Amino acid sequence: MSVQVTDIERELVNALKTGKVVLGSRKTLRYVKTGKAKAVIVAANAPPELKSDIIYYAKLSNIPVYIYPGTSVELGAVCGKPFVVASLSILDPGNSRILELIEATQSRTAQ
Repeated sequence: MSVQVTDIERELVNALKTGKVVLGSRKTLRYVKTGKAKAVIVAANAPPELKSDIIYYAKLSNIPVYIYPGTSVELGAVCGKPFVVASLSILDPGNSRILELIEATQSRTAQ
């Protein structure tokens, strides 16, 4: 199954409407460290130390991480926010298929 960025974006908007998504790097890191996040999305241009911290702790908790190919400005726009979003954590996907899409990208990159 080929997962498109537009599919991820559409499901992210759906998750924002129907589930529980936390925006912001500090909160995302906290949820990843405690293992409460179900999945994490990080903008491609997020600060390298932030990105490596999130990926490291997500691996420990077995949380899938999706590196959004756009900038944090574009990720903020997808979320409907007038500010940059370097990372976000999905605590509850709601009615969206975002978790399975992120996991599909994970299994593809792991090969």
